[in-house]
Amino acid sequence: MPLRLLFVEPPKDYWFLMGEYLPPPTGLLILAAYVEREVPDIEIQVLDCQAQKRGWGGVAECIEDFSPHVVAASGFTCNAYGCVRVAQEAKRIDPRTLTVLGGVHFTALPEESLLDFPEVDLIVRGEGEVTLVDLLRRWGKGEGFGDVAGISFRGNGTVVHNPGRPLIPDLDSLPYPAYHLVEEHLDRYHFSMMAGKNTQYLIMEGSRGCSHRCSFCTQWRHWNGVWRTKSPKRIAQEMEFLHDEYGGRFLWLTDDNFDYAHRGRELYEELRGRPFIDDISWFFQARTDDIAQNPEVAGRLREVGNTWILMGVESGSQERLEEFGKGERVGDAYRAVETLRRNDILSQAMLVIGSREDTHRSIEATRDFAEELGSDITIFSVLTPFPGTAVHEMADRNGWIEDRNYANYDMVHAIMPTASLTRREVQEELLECYQRVYGSVANNLRGVFSSNVIKKRAYRHMAGKRVIGKLRRLI
Repeated sequence: MPLRLLFVEPPKDYWFLMGEYLPPPTGLLILAAYVEREVPDIEIQVLDCQAQKRGWGGVAECIEDFSPHVVAASGFTCNAYGCVRVAQEAKRIDPRTLTVLGGVHFTALPEESLLDFPEVDLIVRGEGEVTLVDLLRRWGKGEGFGDVAGISFRGNGTVVHNPGRPLIPDLDSLPYPAYHLVEEHLDRYHFSMMAGKNTQYLIMEGSRGCSHRCSFCTQWRHWNGVWRTKSPKRIAQEMEFLHDEYGGRFLWLTDDNFDYAHRGRELYEELRGRPFIDDISWFFQARTDDIAQNPEVAGRLREVGNTWILMGVESGSQERLEEFGKGERVGDAYRAVETLRRNDILSQAMLVIGSREDTHRSIEATRDFAEELGSDITIFSVLTPFPGTAVHEMADRNGWIEDRNYANYDMVHAIMPTASLTRREVQEELLECYQRVYGSVANNLRGVFSSNVIKKRAYRHMAGKRVIGKLRRLI
C-alpha cells in the first residue's frame, strides 16, 4: 500500500493592505514536486483551503476522506497557529498520523513549538526537500526517524535537535512546482489590485537566501546566510513553463535578493525573443542601491515584461538604515524611483516605523520622506520582532515585546513600544501614515487617473474605506 501524504495550506486571512488576492501555495508545491520525483510509491494531495473554500470542517473532512499517513504544513509567524491546528485536527481524527511542520517560524522556534503543542510530532528545520524525502522513506518502511538530519522532535522526555542538513548545491536540479496537484482550481489564483481578478497569478522562486544581513529579516538566517540562485536559463524556462502549461500571465519571482545588476542582464538575454513574453507581466523585489547603480537594466527588464518592482526603502534616515544593517544610502531610493519612473516600471516603496528610537517627530519625518520620494505605491509597516531575527533577540532580551500572540505578527499590529511611544501611539502613527498618503485628495486623483494601469488599480483600493477602516480598528 503506498504512503499517503497530505500537504495543507490552512484557512487564513491575507494581508488586507494589498487588496483582494489569492496566491497559490507555491512553497508546498515545490516540496510536493520533489517528493513526487524522489518517492515513486506515494500518493500526494494538496489541500489549499483558500482556493477550495474549505474551513476547518473542510480540513477535517479531507483528512478523514484521504486517511493520510503523514500530514504536513508550513507557514510564516502570523500563520503559525493555523499550521498547528492542522496537526491538531490530524491527531484528533487519527492519532497514528505523523504530523510535520516546517517553514521560517518553526525553524526559528522548534523547541517552543514542540513543547507547547504536543500534537506536532516533528519540525523540519530550514530547507525541506531532502529532509522530508529522507523522513518519508523511513516512515514508509516503518523505520524510526531519530537520526534524520535537519529535524527536531520529542524524545526521552526532552526535545531533540538533530544536526542540520547541508543545503542543496544546485537549485537547477529541482523540479518545477507541482501545479498539476492544484490544477482544477488554478483559475482562482489572482491578484486583483495589481493584475485584475481574471488574470492567472502564479508564483516561482529564482533563488534562495540573501547575502545581506538586515536586522529585521528572517530569510537570510533561515537559509544559513547563503545566497543560491537558479541559472537565468532555468528561470526563463520555468516562466515559460508556467505560462504555456498553466496559463500564468502575472508572475511573482519571490527572490529575497534578486541580484539586479548581474541576473537582470542575464535574465534579459534569456527572455528576449521568447514569444510568451508578450503575454505576461512579472514582478520581484530589489535593493535600491542595485537599481540606482545599474539604471540601464530597468529598460531591458521592461522590454521582457517586468512591470513592478518592490523596494525595501525602509527609512529616509541614514541612521535608521545603518541600525537596520541595510548597507544602502538614502539617496539610492531617490535614484531608484526615478530610474523606474523613466522606464514605466511601477515602483513600490516599503517603509518601516516603530524602531526603538522612533518618536512622533521621526515618524512624521518618515511621512515627509515618503511624499518627497514619490514612489508609485507606498506601503508602511510596523517593525515586527519576528523570531529568528536580530530584532527579536534584542527585543526579547530587553523585555520590549508586549504582544506574544503570533497571529498579530503581520507588520500592521504594533507588537512593542518604542523608547518614547506606547504601542497604541505606534498604531496611531501607522494610521496617520496611510491617511497622509492615501487620504489626500490630490494624491488619490493622481493615482486614480494615472496612465499606469497597476497604479490606478492600487489607488482605487488604497484610497477606499477598507484599508483606513481596518487600520483604525487596530487602535
